[in-house]
Amino acid sequence: MSAFFELSGVTKNFGGVRAVDNMSFAIEKGELAGLMGPNGAGKTTIFNLVTGVYGVDCGTITFKGEDLARFKTYDIVHKGISRTFQNLRLFQRSSVVENVMTAAQHGIPYTFAEGMTHLGRWRRKEKEIKAKSMELLERVGLADRANQAAGTLPYGHQRRLEIARALALDPELLLLDEPAAGMNAEEVISLNALIRDLHRDFELTILVIEHHMDLIMEICPHIVCMNFGAKIAEGTPDEIQGHPEVLKAYLGEEEEE
Repeated sequence: MSAFFELSGVTKNFGGVRAVDNMSFAIEKGELAGLMGPNGAGKTTIFNLVTGVYGVDCGTITFKGEDLARFKTYDIVHKGISRTFQNLRLFQRSSVVENVMTAAQHGIPYTFAEGMTHLGRWRRKEKEIKAKSMELLERVGLADRANQAAGTLPYGHQRRLEIARALALDPELLLLDEPAAGMNAEEVISLNALIRDLHRDFELTILVIEHHMDLIMEICPHIVCMNFGAKIAEGTPDEIQGHPEVLKAYLGEEEEE
């Protein structure tokens, strides 16, 4: 029986640079897993390969037993995978709720003519979309800022908005790309609690990218660590924390006297 989500021998080259080198790991349905490594290790490239931004040079990426290589990014969203981005991709001038509504319109069955004229099913569906979007904003703690321009939110709140927008796509697999980037220690603690709650309440499978060990160690029972594009360790937080290759990647090799 195949894993819910699996990379097998995945390799990606950019010219003479091997960004991902024979990467293999699997995540079972319902897991909260972490992908960690120093800056430049190739973590975001993995997400870009999964979501169809880049094509795989070698190996396979499967989701629910289906090879994703032949699908475009929009097809992969329809398959049940959504993501956030390391660099924010919000509509800065649109309101907070409009940002979420844009994603929540995914799969809405009104016609182009109904969308242009605001007739037929459009009005009823827009009410449903807004209600859903407000519920998601409530879950991430932003309901009171629904009408504020997204670009005026504090940075940590913008990160939460990206998560709400990804959830609006109704994913089965949620990919979070450095969700704690730019946050202070208090915000990271709050984010940890939010990710745990969303994982439990939405019954999601979540893969979190982070180069900060503390967040990954705190919330992820299953961790994959990579460096220079290759997997160097996989296991529980205790196994990863003391792994010599992980320590070498983060702390460097000590010089011999």
